[in-house]
Amino acid sequence: MAELKICVIGGGSVYTPELISGFAKHKEELPIRVISLMDINEERLEIVGRLAQRMVKAADMEVRVELTTNRQEAIADADYVITQIRVGGIAARTLDEKIPLSFGIVGQETVGPGGFANALRTIPVMLEIAEDAERFAPNSVLINFTNPSGMVTEALLRYTKVKAIGLCNVPITMKYMIAGWLNVDPGKVFLDYVGLNHLSWVRGVYVDYEDFSQRALLAAIKHAEVGKFPFSPELIKMLGMIPSYYLRYYYHHDEVLTEIQKTGKTRAEVVAEIDAELLRLYSDPNLTEPPSLLSRRGGAHYSTAAVALISAMHNDKGEVQILNVQNLLVISELPEGAVVEVPCVVKRSSVTPLPQKPLPPEIRGLIQAVKAYEELTIKAAAEGDEKSALQALLAHPFVTSFSQAKALWQAIKRANQAHLTRFPVGM
Repeated sequence: MAELKICVIGGGSVYTPELISGFAKHKEELPIRVISLMDINEERLEIVGRLAQRMVKAADMEVRVELTTNRQEAIADADYVITQIRVGGIAARTLDEKIPLSFGIVGQETVGPGGFANALRTIPVMLEIAEDAERFAPNSVLINFTNPSGMVTEALLRYTKVKAIGLCNVPITMKYMIAGWLNVDPGKVFLDYVGLNHLSWVRGVYVDYEDFSQRALLAAIKHAEVGKFPFSPELIKMLGMIPSYYLRYYYHHDEVLTEIQKTGKTRAEVVAEIDAELLRLYSDPNLTEPPSLLSRRGGAHYSTAAVALISAMHNDKGEVQILNVQNLLVISELPEGAVVEVPCVVKRSSVTPLPQKPLPPEIRGLIQAVKAYEELTIKAAAEGDEKSALQALLAHPFVTSFSQAKALWQAIKRANQAHLTRFPVGM
């Protein structure tokens, strides 16, 4: 069996040890010879990288963990390139959360104006990474975890030739959550799942091909009634579907806005504190596994999703996994080139989205509106097109007027000027 080289761009992320742990658990099915961790932050790379090396040794894996700040060197001859970067770091994420709040809009790193700003910073850098992958690892698969994952993946597929697949932990988390509600093995669960990244619904639930949809829906309502699922029970009954949790920003926007304003601290600021403590723990030369604190960082089942995808491709399993891929008109109401989040059959040479039933009108409009916003945002980010940027903000459901869109754009431009490299100077 051919040996694999895995490249991780953003290898200094505090999530990296969880990824290493996933590879260790599945070492018998993945013949990895090299894991190349690349990051522009040398200090974080050193701390995280040394822990990764200790973990590999403790797991008795014959794997070389390389640490480098040279992106092309890391990518060269890789079989899989995993991207998990944050352009501008936590400081930029904090602004993504704070700027919309000043306009009475939820501030969030991937949703609404915050996600828009994140995409403008991130897409140009990701296009450069993809160009390196095309040149130095032309047969590689790029697995994108970088947020906003759906938009980033669509940009890669629209503007480069790299074989890119978007991955998010939301679908697999939904699968495990619903399996827990039903007290069944997650491996036996199939979700009729449709939408975009961070804008998705479970329309049906099947366990060993038996329809458990109504039981799952009732379980969702029951958990919502006792505050264990963050939606109005009445909303779930009305929809007749189980919304993924990012839809709370849309369906309960004002309540979430009030909650955020009351806390006095953004999620980014909380994350910064957790990251600092994690890096302190990672520095312990005796630590050989991810500490429990990592679970508070978010990203549950991140390594499970990543390792499952790589294993399914490498071993030609033909498994069904929920991924971010080109639509290819499986959702007839969206453009062919749009990236959607749907169940796909994963084989060595192909990742094929499964055919979808027509979108019901109760979700169709929101999906189409957000996809239009995404298309415009991608064009703005990749081409430095200010007109498209303003059109994107105006198209988003959170933005209520042209004057608000203009003011948001000015605030986002000022805050992100150093990263908006494709826009004209002095715009």
